[in-house]
Amino acid sequence: MKKILFAALTALPLLAQAQYKSEVWSPDNGDGTYTNPVINADYSDPDVCVGASGEDYYMTASSFQCVPGLPVLHSKDLVNWEIVSYALTSLYEGDAELQQHFSTPQHGAGVWAPSIRYHNGWYYIYWGDPDFGVYMVKTQHPEGQWEKPVCVIKGKGYIDTTPLWDDDGRCYLVNGWANSRAKYASVLTVREMSADGTKAIGQPVIVFDGNGTENRTCEGPKFYKRDGWYWIMCPAGGVPEGFQLAMRSKSPYGPYEHKIVLQQGKTNINGPHQGGWVHTKYGEDWFLHFQDKEAYGRVVHLNPVDWSTGWPMMGKKGEPVTTYKKPKANGQQPIANPVESDEFNAPVIGKQWSWHANYDEKFGVPTAFGTMRIYTYKLSDGWKNFWEVPNLLLQKTPADEFTVTAKVRFTSKADGQMGGIIMMGLNYQALVVRRVGKEFQLVILTCQEADKGKPQHEEVVATLKPTAEDKIDYKPGIHEDIYLQLKVRNAEAGVAHGGKPKVSFAWSQNGKKYQDCGGEYQMKEGKWIGAKFGFVAVETNPKVDRGWLDADWIRVTK
Repeated sequence: MKKILFAALTALPLLAQAQYKSEVWSPDNGDGTYTNPVINADYSDPDVCVGASGEDYYMTASSFQCVPGLPVLHSKDLVNWEIVSYALTSLYEGDAELQQHFSTPQHGAGVWAPSIRYHNGWYYIYWGDPDFGVYMVKTQHPEGQWEKPVCVIKGKGYIDTTPLWDDDGRCYLVNGWANSRAKYASVLTVREMSADGTKAIGQPVIVFDGNGTENRTCEGPKFYKRDGWYWIMCPAGGVPEGFQLAMRSKSPYGPYEHKIVLQQGKTNINGPHQGGWVHTKYGEDWFLHFQDKEAYGRVVHLNPVDWSTGWPMMGKKGEPVTTYKKPKANGQQPIANPVESDEFNAPVIGKQWSWHANYDEKFGVPTAFGTMRIYTYKLSDGWKNFWEVPNLLLQKTPADEFTVTAKVRFTSKADGQMGGIIMMGLNYQALVVRRVGKEFQLVILTCQEADKGKPQHEEVVATLKPTAEDKIDYKPGIHEDIYLQLKVRNAEAGVAHGGKPKVSFAWSQNGKKYQDCGGEYQMKEGKWIGAKFGFVAVETNPKVDRGWLDADWIRVTK
């Protein structure tokens, strides 16, 4: 049946994924209201713009070292969002040296805090790579291909960049600074760029300094112009407990007066800040921003904006809303959420997936058999854990609590090859089948402080006979068909910072009766990203032919 469906799909033009309603989190309440977060997944440092029609909204977010990079999401009402494309197919296409640099996982590096803008028929995304400079990509069709990235400013320390095209056609850029590279931070600078936004033509001017004040860690600035005022909106006070500032001036170079326009107050929504403001064709104003939920990453909230005082007061009297009336739109928009489950019936990788480094075709490819194949990655000599693995095929966590079930076949050519499912972060947990002689072991692998090179630990759950064996003499393999399950539960779901989610596992040989295995393990965020789940396939022998994991399907349920 899967082969028939695959053939039918490949016979038709490739269309956008059908609208998908998540079983585990959908913000649209169906009665004209929504509940935050509008995306309960790690879209860190989101920014948003209004498209050419005035009816479309496009959002992007930080992607760091993950590939493809710079996700582009689309909405008609700022509540129901779908992933429509990625602006970067690799880091960095067109620059052989940088592409090679990102061929291994550079955790926490890469694409930081982008901005998206529509100007004169083009969509632009700018971002700061703290190690290499300010970059820009553009397109006229955000659902399609984006041009190769252009280096606007070369150097270290630049982050959180946003352009502003003024009424006279001049272009300015605001940015923050990464203390980890520049050795200073908490200042915002503005400089002039060429009118086409491709290079700096002016020197930077410090327009705001949060050092030594409650506005420390001011960063993530977004640049706007409204009613003759230049506006910079930026977070300050630190990520977990900070707040949102708005500042205004009659000159792009300041000086700027400032005001806190959004803060936690009496709510349980901590650190509400860093995002983008939009003014809609219906005369409404909204602010899309993140909340840091630690292991889950930085999830996306939507708050109304009230300009009646001359300042953009956000939420309800400066505090974030939980449930609110939806933005006005052109009719009732269908419920749509970013896709999670995958039947692997298409000849392309689903848009929910990313690799942990620049893609190599030896990582894995879709098949004509209705599966996604992931080849075993050859671990380095002296490896301690999976922090070095680039071919982890992962997606973001979609809710505070959920269950992931995958049907897989693991094919092994030699001892030490293993594959299965994983929850990856600074700590990680995986349930894999590993070849030992002519059999497989079902093993739980856990690692605390993987980023610090700590070794992983293993718990052998069961010894399994192969479900199939090749009968030829030439490089035969043995196979294990199995259903693997990962569950995330959180006794403190809904509290500030996201509580303390736990991961547990189960398995089945028939897909009907599942056996719990192991205990509960603490879920932990990655380097600047939330924990991500998906597939792992690795091996310890550098000389043998690769094994592989064929994922038949993966389903995300309550």
